[in-house]
Amino acid sequence: MHFLDQAKIFVRSGAGGPGAVSFRREKFMEYGGPDGGNGGKGGDIIFEAVAGLNTLIDFRYTQHFRAPRGHGGSGANRTGGGGDDLVVKVPVGTQILADDDERTVLADLTKVGERIVFLRGGDGGRGNASYKTSTNRAPRQHGTGWPYEEAWVWLRLKLLADAGLVGLPNAGKSTFINAVTNAQAKVGAYAFTTTRPQLGVVRHKQNEFVVADIPGLIEGAAEGAGIGDRFLGHIERCRVLLHLVDANDADVAESYRIVRDELENYGAGLTDKHIVVALNKIDTLDEELIAALSAELEEASGAEVIPISGVSGVGVDWVLDKLLEAIGPEPGTVAADDEGEDTIEWSPV
Repeated sequence: MHFLDQAKIFVRSGAGGPGAVSFRREKFMEYGGPDGGNGGKGGDIIFEAVAGLNTLIDFRYTQHFRAPRGHGGSGANRTGGGGDDLVVKVPVGTQILADDDERTVLADLTKVGERIVFLRGGDGGRGNASYKTSTNRAPRQHGTGWPYEEAWVWLRLKLLADAGLVGLPNAGKSTFINAVTNAQAKVGAYAFTTTRPQLGVVRHKQNEFVVADIPGLIEGAAEGAGIGDRFLGHIERCRVLLHLVDANDADVAESYRIVRDELENYGAGLTDKHIVVALNKIDTLDEELIAALSAELEEASGAEVIPISGVSGVGVDWVLDKLLEAIGPEPGTVAADDEGEDTIEWSPV
């Protein structure tokens, strides 16, 4: 399945049905009076976040969504049937953006089953029976129904992950995610092997968390160099970032600074997130050189550096421990207090 994280679609709710103009006609009922019913309400446009989707590829082939209009009223004071609501199913983590220069966020669906009525269908028009008064016994006017609402909107998917992998191309991010998760990311000895984000589930010490791997960043990514910084949006929701640095780079400190500068240029609070720094591919070096490069990287990052090898597995458990520590427990989970008794965070539901 192809990965698509942006799509532009057109949505239109249903218009209200017209009211009826009708008069009661029965034998022995000389003055039956008006009995035209109201029109039915038009269908709403509803967005719903559903499980099992991780791409917006479906919206490449279907861009127009129109809810049916309400049916017209009829005689005998019968109200017209309402139009069915149109539910647009999107992946969890989808944002709905206005089609303007600022791409204003109109809605953000971050939970499975979350639904919003984005465009409301028009109300049905009044039938002539509702216009009857003491001075107007036989009204012939009726309402035509309220009009529909329509809009062009952008859908933008931001994957929901607990930890995100960042680094230069060929820093070993795909190898790492393949080693610790069930993902099958492509690995190659050339830059930009990863061309789309990857998700994987880590199972470590009876805990599970989700890791996101995005294409590598190079200097000038914020200005569009390489693949650019478009996919950085997929790690905006992460609680912790794992920064991998290739131990075979000519200057590991400079490699670290390049990526950090691009994160800062992107903004969205990425540089404020908790970070775990790892020196990768140490299986190709001796212990003395590993220690020297780790010290150099620690000075540049101001954080503890973990030497690892995604191929051999050295240091991987150490990194996973640090990621688990930074992610912390989910809100509302059971935790043990000092006396061994379970305490449960209070919730109103």
